[in-house]
Amino acid sequence: MQIIGLKNCDTCRRAVKEATAAGREAKLRDLRENPLTSAEISQFLAKFGADALINRKSTTWRGLDDKARALEPAQMLAAYPSLMKRPVIIADNGALYLGWGADVKAALL
Repeated sequence: MQIIGLKNCDTCRRAVKEATAAGREAKLRDLRENPLTSAEISQFLAKFGADALINRKSTTWRGLDDKARALEPAQMLAAYPSLMKRPVIIADNGALYLGWGADVKAALL
């Protein structure tokens, strides 16, 4: 499975560690080193919606000016990848999951 997030995100690191401990192959893709493509952004927005995918409680969001906050969700995620709620997980079968809650763990581990 591919775990998309940030290498310094505690939740992303925990997801990799727990998945690996459960015998799953889990690779972390850091958004800053390997940004999302426009197709991936569109796919994630279609699956989860902007309200779920954009973290409006983050430090990054609080640092944005009104002009940046007014951008379309896809433009916002392209310009500020750390706004994405993390992790987005692409399972081996192609299914998409957001976060690392009990429901996602139950589905993947």
